[in-house]
Amino acid sequence: MSVNPMSKNLSGKTRKAVIAALDMSSADFDVEPLLDELELLLGNLGVTSVGRIIQKRDHPDAGCFLGIGKAEEAALFCASVGAGLIVCNGQLAPGQRATLSKITKCEVWDRAFVIMKIFERRARSQEAKLQVERALCAYEIPYLKGLGRAMSRLGGGIGTRGPGETEFERHRRKLERRLRDISGKLRVIRDRRRLSRERRAKERFPVISLAGYTNSGKSTLLRRLSGDETLIAEDRLFSTLDTFIRGVRLPSGRTILVADTVGFIRDLPHSLIDAFRATLEEICQSSLILLVLDAGAPDCLETFRVVTTTLGDIGAGEVRRIVLLNKTDTCREEDVVQLRERIAGDEDVVLPVSAVDGSGVDSLLRYLDEFFQQEEKP
Repeated sequence: MSVNPMSKNLSGKTRKAVIAALDMSSADFDVEPLLDELELLLGNLGVTSVGRIIQKRDHPDAGCFLGIGKAEEAALFCASVGAGLIVCNGQLAPGQRATLSKITKCEVWDRAFVIMKIFERRARSQEAKLQVERALCAYEIPYLKGLGRAMSRLGGGIGTRGPGETEFERHRRKLERRLRDISGKLRVIRDRRRLSRERRAKERFPVISLAGYTNSGKSTLLRRLSGDETLIAEDRLFSTLDTFIRGVRLPSGRTILVADTVGFIRDLPHSLIDAFRATLEEICQSSLILLVLDAGAPDCLETFRVVTTTLGDIGAGEVRRIVLLNKTDTCREEDVVQLRERIAGDEDVVLPVSAVDGSGVDSLLRYLDEFFQQEEKP
């Protein structure tokens, strides 16, 4: 167990959390970078990590994620650092969360819940709010049984199905009804997006999508390409949850449409992918994907793998793409050259750009012009 020394300088109002993770040989990612990312995610919620608990296991404990002995150690550790929250880097089953909370006397979150809470905080438009609420409802239903004895007492009165209905059943019916209502509204949005795509296709406006890891600079790049200074581009995780489409003029005078979409992250919860299906369909229906990477990130190659895997998961794996090494103003030229050599393959064209200072953007626009001219040839 390790303690974050920065916690000593925090005010008493700051919420403290201990991060817990399993170091499994079969895991897709190294545990330390995942915990660094989780710590950053929590920081976006105003929660400070004051320590880490890492346990080597072949698989999660079926009862409480961590082994019972390690969970008991975690209880003492949390008490010693004044943490009232444990955040597990895996996704917890309802029973695991309830048991771990009972042993440690702490509130327990998992990675999926943290990501959804950030989405909830970032959502601005009605569509984004509906999509996040749908994901949270779908997430909450399986956990109702773990809410304690209060949920198992009998309910009665207006709005229930008689004295034999438990609080759990009543709350579940309420959530399921809300899920159906939200799903219906999102279907309307989905149909509206489909009609918009069909209209753009008739008007022969090619649409390309920006896709990439969260905070890779997609919004800043769209602002640079379109010249629209009103677009919000912030240096924080998931600053964009809505789809923004702007016209971009190419050197030949042709106008194309470029769509900015929600960023990806490791272990993006499936409930969020399902909820944002209407938004993500813009990527699937694109003529071309601009896959944006942060060239200065130490885990650039790993995030490239995460993004390509996620594109495959949402049905966009076969859409042609160009890989953009963004933020080249933050790294050495030789590092960019090495990244291009490691990423470039038979199918991927890799271009270096900087959305901040504009370097490489003219070359990108010329490439897009040539690409669509070739597309029009019989």
